[in-house]
Amino acid sequence: MTAARKHLTRDDLAPLARAATGRTLATVTRLRGGSKKGAYRLALDDDTTAVAYVWSPDEDYWDADPPDLRDPFSHGTGFDLFTAVYDRLTAAGVRTPRLLYAGDGQVVVEDMAGGSLEETLRRDPPTARASLDLLAAQLGRLHAHEGPTFGKVALVDNGGTPSAGSCEQRVTEGALRDIEEIAVRDPRAAAARDQLTDAVRALATAVRPRTRYSLIHGELGPDHVLLTPDGYPALIDIEGLLYFDVEWEHVFLRLRFQEHYEALRVPDLDEDRLRLYRLAMHLSLVAGPLRLLDGDFPDRVTFREIAEYNLRQALSLLSAFS
Repeated sequence: MTAARKHLTRDDLAPLARAATGRTLATVTRLRGGSKKGAYRLALDDDTTAVAYVWSPDEDYWDADPPDLRDPFSHGTGFDLFTAVYDRLTAAGVRTPRLLYAGDGQVVVEDMAGGSLEETLRRDPPTARASLDLLAAQLGRLHAHEGPTFGKVALVDNGGTPSAGSCEQRVTEGALRDIEEIAVRDPRAAAARDQLTDAVRALATAVRPRTRYSLIHGELGPDHVLLTPDGYPALIDIEGLLYFDVEWEHVFLRLRFQEHYEALRVPDLDEDRLRLYRLAMHLSLVAGPLRLLDGDFPDRVTFREIAEYNLRQALSLLSAFS
């Protein structure tokens, strides 16, 4: 039986709140949704709030090995990755919650008072449309920044090189591994294993070499965009920021924003990369959630739904190869 996870209390976080704000911590609320780090809302004695990010084994439900920075898609979490990415976003002029304190493996950032873009899209579509337009402009600034090679920001900005030979090679190899992993967990994937493998290889063959690497978020859904009170967007869950093909970003944006994606669409994307990356993304979003569900992650229904939806989408793409 997996031991119960220990989440932090007011007493645990009071010194951090004092160091970050100079105030006394009144109450603590652990925020939902995180699977790699703990996020805690700190309510202070002057009625202001801030958010603490904490990295520890008890907060990381993936129970992954230490990340290999040379792999662009390795486990993207940790204090060092966060601070490196925060500096890069700030230099790029892209809004993220303002850093109030960083030390001892923990950070405190401003508490965004406008809620998430996901909530606003559901509650107030006209207001959300204005925020989407502002997000599109921010993404334009983000993607305009290019690196000399692809990989995690902390690697590339320090002169490192990735372990794969190209973006499309890393995506293809990952998709083939995901097929093998999914096939032993689901009979539908097992039955379609050869078709999925052939489809990935065929799509990869069509991709032509390219050496332009844009700065991308990598997992940007409307739940990873918080808003200021006047609706200005700020990106969160930023540790996975990397230099990569911008098509990878747009495949994820389209998947997560659905009918709202049109506000974020840009011209001149590589259609061959989009086709490969779409199938690979769906496969990744089956394998990852199923792997997470092997452990004790609490939001099991949501992640089962994610895996089921993406498996159906991946299998539906096979009709183009039949």
